[in-house]
Amino acid sequence: MESVPAGKSIILKVKGMQCSSCSRAIETSLNSSNGVYSSAANATTGNVSVTYDPAVITVKEIVSAIEKAGFSVALSAVTYTVKGMTCASCVASIEKSLNAIEGVYSVNVNLGTSKVAVSFDEDRVSPKRIVETIENAGFEVASEVEKKGSEDRAQLNTLIFAVVFSVPAILLMIGFDYLGLDAHGYEGYILMILTAPVQFIAGYQFYRGTYYSLKNRTLGMDVLIAVGSSAAYFYSAAAVLLPGYFHGHLYFDASAMIITLILFGKYLEHIAKGRASDAVKKLIELRPDTATVIRDGREVTISPSEMVIGDLFVVKPGERIAADGIIEEGVSAVDESMITGESVPIDKKKGSEVIGGTINQNGRLVVKAEKVGNETTLAQIIRLVEDAQSSKAPIQRYADKVASYFVPAVISIAVISFLIWYLWGYGHYVGGDGTFSFSLSILIAVLVISCPCALGLATPTAVIVGSGKGAENGILIKSGAALETAGKIKTVVLDKTGTITEGKLSVTESTVPSELIPYIIAAERGSEHPLSRAVTAYADENTPIMPVESFEAVPGKGVKAQVGGKNVIVGNRSLMDDYNLSYSSVEDDVIKLEEQGQTVVIAAVDDQIAGIIGIADTIKETSKMAVSEMKNIGIDVVMITGDNKRAAAVTAEKVGIERFVAEALPSTKSEQISLLKKEGPVAMIGDGINDAPALALADVGIAIGSGTDVALETGDIVLIKNDLIDAVASIQLSRKTVSKIRQNLFWALCYNTAAIPIAAGILFPAFGILLNPIVAAAAMSVSSITVVANAALLKRYTPEIKRKKNSL
Repeated sequence: MESVPAGKSIILKVKGMQCSSCSRAIETSLNSSNGVYSSAANATTGNVSVTYDPAVITVKEIVSAIEKAGFSVALSAVTYTVKGMTCASCVASIEKSLNAIEGVYSVNVNLGTSKVAVSFDEDRVSPKRIVETIENAGFEVASEVEKKGSEDRAQLNTLIFAVVFSVPAILLMIGFDYLGLDAHGYEGYILMILTAPVQFIAGYQFYRGTYYSLKNRTLGMDVLIAVGSSAAYFYSAAAVLLPGYFHGHLYFDASAMIITLILFGKYLEHIAKGRASDAVKKLIELRPDTATVIRDGREVTISPSEMVIGDLFVVKPGERIAADGIIEEGVSAVDESMITGESVPIDKKKGSEVIGGTINQNGRLVVKAEKVGNETTLAQIIRLVEDAQSSKAPIQRYADKVASYFVPAVISIAVISFLIWYLWGYGHYVGGDGTFSFSLSILIAVLVISCPCALGLATPTAVIVGSGKGAENGILIKSGAALETAGKIKTVVLDKTGTITEGKLSVTESTVPSELIPYIIAAERGSEHPLSRAVTAYADENTPIMPVESFEAVPGKGVKAQVGGKNVIVGNRSLMDDYNLSYSSVEDDVIKLEEQGQTVVIAAVDDQIAGIIGIADTIKETSKMAVSEMKNIGIDVVMITGDNKRAAAVTAEKVGIERFVAEALPSTKSEQISLLKKEGPVAMIGDGINDAPALALADVGIAIGSGTDVALETGDIVLIKNDLIDAVASIQLSRKTVSKIRQNLFWALCYNTAAIPIAAGILFPAFGILLNPIVAAAAMSVSSITVVANAALLKRYTPEIKRKKNSL
């Protein structure tokens, strides 16, 4: 019997399984997914057991595979704000504790946002147990009503408390040295008492963190601070209380300043992290506080949360629009810049769509609410950005791996350094008394200069700023994985209609006799294809409505229908060939229109060619610029379209695309993407509906022109505007973000690689350089702040293509 590779196993409760055929469908879908080792679906219990490699496939992707088979998973999800996380080891501690619970499927802990997202089976796990597990790991779950400001104030109060006691201690220590007083006498007692509140009250959080770190066997930054400061304080206390046994230098000032400087650094880091995530706050601030609705003929002011679909509401000049809707009365210009990134106000009139949170510039509007509450575009954008900022980029796994070994390695280096200097180095290079004190100073410096925080913050802070910057420009990046992968794209696949072109097709020419036009239009009414809609729009108010007895859409080819007793076929050459209809009589006219870049459909009625219909589209003004910029940054551009070869060639030439595939069926796009993926990561840019399979198959699916439908499931990146410029901008933003992540990781690794040996005294023999523990603590704080500040610089970044467009 073939053995199954070792992996993680989960049991999912699946809705809709009724028979063995259902079970087989689920198993087939799961077993074809990369990373799934085995699956077993039981229709009787409704359970599906899956063994998988979590490094290859996530629970979310497993759930998606089940949903593609036509079933739903009973999966609950919660997200909590957690206080007390300081480094990657804290992240590992929470993940380890939660993953140990039977029924928890996935855990995503983000140090940058202090968010913990958990997917679980609500039949086996309660949210209460999840909260208790987090708290048992040594952290605190913030309540819904608890504001971020309260945490800021708490950190500031602790810092002020530490400063109040540590600064006098430092001044006294300097004064004692200046006066030549022996601090081992009553002076030492004063210092010991003065620094005790700093050590045990302000520093309590480090002792608490150390306790839970040891309990959970995941050593973090708290351990380094607690051990380092405690070594300084308790050695100094021993020297004061037992001067006969310990008579080296006192480190009360060092112990107090280590804690104070770390608290100061953590406070600045916390503020910087908050500013890094300003994008979500700005989006939340777009929500209006009130809405003026028309009830019983009167204008009534209510909260937007009380609005219902169908409400008529009034928007005065300068007010924010309370909900998504359609204008019923009025003309105005609306500032949509914070939603779409479009700086120029958009003219609106009766029948125009408006987005909640945007600003009415001039003119009174009466709007009919179409989406309210959590269904508005603004609410969906906030949710998408928060999800993206809480997710992990794949590169974070490497940082987490290093961080898991970091603290034990640092403690080992500190102890070894102490022993080397105590047993050999001090006597060899210094001489005289003070061996223990000198060696202890080195041990403390090594412990407090090491910075696992910088490693833990390197990736999430950049993801937070990058995704927020995207949202400001109408680019919604759904996850850290999408952000990272988009930066590696080698090939971009473009659909033609609606992506390169405006997608506003119209009939330019028809040779179909006027008496047959109603039959053609009636046949096309049954299809949602853009070409069919263009033909349908060709009708006027005098066109009679014909009865349709039967209808069949032929994917990638056209339609076949029985209309008013006549057999009607409308489509491309391939469809005519399928029904053995000769179109040689119209071939010259077809070629002529195709050479002009038009799409041509052939119409046949009762097995006779009735004529042709030419349909044209307009290339977007920015498409050529976008294609050119993609090529400039080393991306190969491929156009795949269902259009004919001549029309496709004309469009490709106009925008500068060398590679294209024409007359493609929906399945052809997926096949081409599979082939292109062998050359490197592929992005597919399409409308998110007709191109859904191709978007899902690509490494990154970019859904363009979503407008108010930003929750498209098929896009990894969703663009609110229908503009290829934003697609290029999303790739450039992703590259810049990944570059920041690499800079941060490089800085964090280089800092620790250089700082730890210096703290260990490697420069002392040759140059006499030895780090004071206070300086080491300051360096540690600066390190993590530098990482956050570097990521925050992304807020100033403007994608190159945006700068070029703005300069025109």
